Amino acid sequence: MPDVIFAGPAGRLEGRYQPGRDAQSPIALVLHPHPLYGGTMNNKVVYTIFHAFAQLGFATLRFNFRGVGRSQGGFDSGVGELADAAAALDWLQSVNANARACWIAGFSFGAWISMQLLMRRPDISGFISISPPANLFDFSFLAPCPSSGLILHGSIDELVPEKEVLRLAERLAQQRGITVKYKQIRGATHFYEDKQDELTQQIRLYLEEAASAGRA
Repeated sequence: MPDVIFAGPAGRLEGRYQPGRDAQSPIALVLHPHPLYGGTMNNKVVYTIFHAFAQLGFATLRFNFRGVGRSQGGFDSGVGELADAAAALDWLQSVNANARACWIAGFSFGAWISMQLLMRRPDISGFISISPPANLFDFSFLAPCPSSGLILHGSIDELVPEKEVLRLAERLAQQRGITVKYKQIRGATHFYEDKQDELTQQIRLYLEEAASAGRA
């Protein structure tokens, strides 16, 4: 799993990259939780998402937002972090020019950034959103949501009430032409302690279904 450094809007960005199985492998970008609350690309949930994509042959990148780890710059309230994510996707696409599909995934704050990037990049064909903080950030920009995807949330999340995420998922699922799947992981907190195997299982199952349908 090579360490990579690539150019971002505020300086160098640090990442971890797993090449795909072949030149046409789908690509996936994974975004981490809030930088001001200890979020990094080495967060256990982020690593779980990353590993699930990589095991299925995706060319997969996770990286540190500006000001985290060896990434240059400082926290920018989501604006700069969205620009960082766009730069990371540009880099990932540049080294996988023949990828047959493009996916975005994020956990918590990273889910909010990932869904914003989804709205700006029509080349993204699917998403996985883990515990999107619908009570803390505005998701009204998803009007309409441009791609099908999966939303996962813990039933006993202590930071983001499950009902808020369910409401978001139900709103998105009403749109024509896409399918937004919502799955609750029973007994899971916001950080999925002791539930990472189930998290992996749900992600893999969804991605395998997407691949069977020609979306990955």
